[in-house]
Amino acid sequence: MADPLRIGLVAGEASGDTLGAALMQALRERSPDARFFGVAGPKMRAEGCEAWESSEALAVMGLFEILAELPRLLRLRARVRRAFLEARPDVFVGIDAPEFNLGLARRLRAAGIPTVQYVSPQVWAWRSRRVHRMREAVDLVLCLLPFEKRFYDGAGLRAEFVGHPLADRIPLEPDRAGARAALGLHADAAVVALLPGSRRGEVRRLGADFAQVVRVLAARRPGLVFLAPMAGPAVRELFAASLARLAPEVPVRLLDGQAQTALAAADAVLVASGTASLETALSKRPMVVVYRLGAATAWLLKRLKLVKSRYFSQPNLLADRRIVGEYFQEDIVPESIGAELLAWLDDAARRGQLVGEFSRLHLELRRDASRSAARAILELVGRAEAA
Repeated sequence: MADPLRIGLVAGEASGDTLGAALMQALRERSPDARFFGVAGPKMRAEGCEAWESSEALAVMGLFEILAELPRLLRLRARVRRAFLEARPDVFVGIDAPEFNLGLARRLRAAGIPTVQYVSPQVWAWRSRRVHRMREAVDLVLCLLPFEKRFYDGAGLRAEFVGHPLADRIPLEPDRAGARAALGLHADAAVVALLPGSRRGEVRRLGADFAQVVRVLAARRPGLVFLAPMAGPAVRELFAASLARLAPEVPVRLLDGQAQTALAAADAVLVASGTASLETALSKRPMVVVYRLGAATAWLLKRLKLVKSRYFSQPNLLADRRIVGEYFQEDIVPESIGAELLAWLDDAARRGQLVGEFSRLHLELRRDASRSAARAILELVGRAEAA
């Protein structure tokens, strides 16, 4: 009888914690006595992961923001590396947080520990030469998006497309009527959802842009209903301050969480780039996607021509063409964004075409991601026969 499987995990912030908890459940289905330890958030701890550090310690975004936190992160990584080298797990799985995890994985792999990166870094979009260092760091990349595996196949790095957990969780046909009833909205109301980001840095950079778009929309289309699901108290306070300063006369309903309900209830969505744009696509809603980095980070990316991808929003990346509007940095003009959102509200035929495109993408991404990831990890370490 084989010894219990011992799995080291490092999850970056809330999204990684959610992925990690679901992965733990799927691994336990096939290996019930598996043990988990490493850097974990509350969901992973609730699943039984022994947490040496909190995943919130890795929640840093942007080149210069990371530089400011670099000494602390390097000390943290050194502590975690020593702990893993002492514990010697059967496999190490880094969940998102590639700037932290890939350096850690390189040292662990050199010490003979199999390594996995769950969620690909965006090497296909910018700093693509990082893939050469990834070959030294990881034995396997678990990709949430299909074009990522194709990129790694071309680079000679083992990768598996496991699908996206959001595609498993979100229904193929959102319940618009049910969502509106749950939120107390009239069935015929014209509803715009606002998702300015889940991190404080995102909302600091985008809050004013969103508030100005709200002001434009309210002036051009009186009677619009605005919903803004907030990821937590801190971002709620920041966004409320932007609205109070720039759109004080416009009523915007701030929700505690409930993002999927708000998306299901909406007719159109203004959304910050990232996973929320994919969530909007899986909810079959037309959108405009915006992205704003710190000024120094954006200048450096452009100056050094580090960005290789034609698009940054996940719907356009998946479709490999511009199917929704996307605006970056100085291109974020409230009047243009407002006009594009109103065009979606007014063109039923175009909305229907987009729903068809999003439905196709949804089916492509629906692969039972957590179980697919668990199966690939067990195959890597020779435990594929686990029931």
